Amino acid sequence: MARRSAREAAMSLLYQSNYTQEYDLDALKDMGEEWELDESDIPYIDDILSGCKRYIEGIDELITTHAKGWKFERISKVDLSILRLAIYEILYRDDIPESVSINEAVELSKKYGGEKSGSFVNGILGTVIRSQKNSLAKNNDTE
Repeated sequence: MARRSAREAAMSLLYQSNYTQEYDLDALKDMGEEWELDESDIPYIDDILSGCKRYIEGIDELITTHAKGWKFERISKVDLSILRLAIYEILYRDDIPESVSINEAVELSKKYGGEKSGSFVNGILGTVIRSQKNSLAKNNDTE
């Protein structure tokens, strides 16, 4: 399985959903050759897309909270799609190490985003992870 290619496809479909409010898994058939996808990538991509849709409010709240100095509406749709994908992986995919999710998100943002997208995405994901760990520590202290 080429997970990097599957992430690119998932990010592209998340980007599409910014404008259409939906994503089209059938579009993966057209993307298959471009991103070297195979049948084993489809469940991962479907999980990312359905999970991001299911948890969109919480994910977007985290982005809003940690995008210091940025209004949510001003975040580029590419960066937003990458952040949603990575935050979903970090919070809901135990099979993917946080460091891999962050690294892959930064690489996607360098490839598809603006000049400063890599550091922007890295900064937000770093603060999301730190805040999640701080929340867990506080919860453990109160128990």
